[in-house]
Amino acid sequence: MHSEPALILPPDNDLRRLIHFSSNDGRIWLAGQRMLLIHSAALGALRRELVTSIGHKHTRRVLMRAGYAAGEKDAILARQVRQHASLEEMFAVGPQLHMLEGAVQVTPRKLTLDPENGEFHGLFQWDNSWEVETHMRHFGAQESPVCWMLLGYASGYTSAFMGQPIYYKEVQCKACGDDHCLIEGKPKDEWEDGEQLARDYDSDPLLIQLEQLRSQVSELSNEASSHTISNPMLGRSPKFNQAMELLSKAAGTKVTVLLTGETGVGKERFAQTLHALSPRAEQPFIAVNCTALPADLIEAELFGVEKGAYTGAEQSRPGRFERADGGTLFLDELGEMPLAVQAKLLRVLQDGVIERLGGTSTTKVDVRVVAATHVNLEAAVSNGNFRQDLYYRLNIYPIAIPSLRERQEDIVLIAEHFLKTMANEHGKSVAGFTDLAIDAIMQYAWPGNIRELENLVERGVIIAEQGDFVDAKDLFPIAPQKDSLTISASGALQSDTGDHSALFDHLNDHKLSLDSMTNIIIQEAVTRAGGNLAAAARSLGMTRPQLSYRLNKATNNQFTDIEDGKTDL
Repeated sequence: MHSEPALILPPDNDLRRLIHFSSNDGRIWLAGQRMLLIHSAALGALRRELVTSIGHKHTRRVLMRAGYAAGEKDAILARQVRQHASLEEMFAVGPQLHMLEGAVQVTPRKLTLDPENGEFHGLFQWDNSWEVETHMRHFGAQESPVCWMLLGYASGYTSAFMGQPIYYKEVQCKACGDDHCLIEGKPKDEWEDGEQLARDYDSDPLLIQLEQLRSQVSELSNEASSHTISNPMLGRSPKFNQAMELLSKAAGTKVTVLLTGETGVGKERFAQTLHALSPRAEQPFIAVNCTALPADLIEAELFGVEKGAYTGAEQSRPGRFERADGGTLFLDELGEMPLAVQAKLLRVLQDGVIERLGGTSTTKVDVRVVAATHVNLEAAVSNGNFRQDLYYRLNIYPIAIPSLRERQEDIVLIAEHFLKTMANEHGKSVAGFTDLAIDAIMQYAWPGNIRELENLVERGVIIAEQGDFVDAKDLFPIAPQKDSLTISASGALQSDTGDHSALFDHLNDHKLSLDSMTNIIIQEAVTRAGGNLAAAARSLGMTRPQLSYRLNKATNNQFTDIEDGKTDL
């Protein structure tokens, strides 16, 4: 068990390097999460509006829950940033981020930390609380503590870090006349009023009532539109809604529908939805990918075959049209269908009869055909690759399925759906997407559309650590942000130098001089090149004579320093 009178906060260089000011696109990042640099006066005004509108009690709970959510996210970051550090140094990420974010100055008084046995006791002093300053500015001195969001952050951070409910009380508050604020945290069961503390983080009764009213309105709206669309797919963008409206209008009819759109936009999913909305929903839905069937077999697959029709046809069997009788037949990538088969398809669409390969009689079928293609059929007709009469027959009711690029409002909605689906499929617990991942998802062109999005989300779920967020780097490599700034030890903005910052910190921590660093790099290059000075020189961007000179100089300096008793190597 780790028990110390107080926590000694480690250097925060590693945390400062995670903060990036992206001057080219107006965003601030903390690792993968988007942050805001906002006037405390603005938050104070919001606080005042909430207190005036819904009262101190409800405002307190709303702000505590907001802080709790922020703390939970930072707890995940703590285990990423300092995964090789001691438990105390890892835990210190929360207090240090609280300070870097400008919320409050944190001075640890006492910390007992043992996640394996569920033991925790923390005492932290707070100074310069932004909540004390803004609350007192608007409401003056108080009889009860006012650091609501900060308290929620501490509880959310520690609960997520410990893997069990840990709640804090503000036992002293400067707004109440104390010299400083003081919080104490313990597991829920160790507080006499633990259940009440837990209820502070439950959904607010007032907000529940509002949500219930919203749900009732939504249910009435859905009931009113249930005759038009049931079981709709995910989407709310204008072009998606337009396609769905056309789909719903066709559902109750027998019209042949032609779905067009790029590869991966979900044409089969639209066809399934059309079938589900139609009176044929209880009958078979049969899908055929015309490109997956050999040209010499597609006729037999679609229309069936009689025994002896060709070598190997040892028995008669029905085709896809007969299997789909009464239901829906989805013909995907129809533009790849051979011309001879196109003629027989046209007959089915016009007369509703099929003739098996090698057969002499016809069979009546009741099949709703939904065709799909990513090629331009009108151009295919001009090129002689597609029958004009079949094109006119199919083009009675075309529906253009928009690409994912045209459905910006739907991208995150669909990605989050895939995230839940893939997490369940792979038995993986993930916390969601980072803000950086969401930004990358929104900026990407998605040439492979929904299919590509699904595949990349699956990749992200597999790569992400258990219980962690899926970051942009888990989905796909992205270029470093340009014109990015970070924070120096003095608090000033400086150019983001990436790993160079870590290198400098390493040199500084180990008291290495510039000459020592140069010598180490030269010797490492020679070692990695297996003693081949020419290869080592190329890796360092210098000539072999230059490397030889620097190597000899480094060796002589080393011997001199050893004699003087001050070697850095």
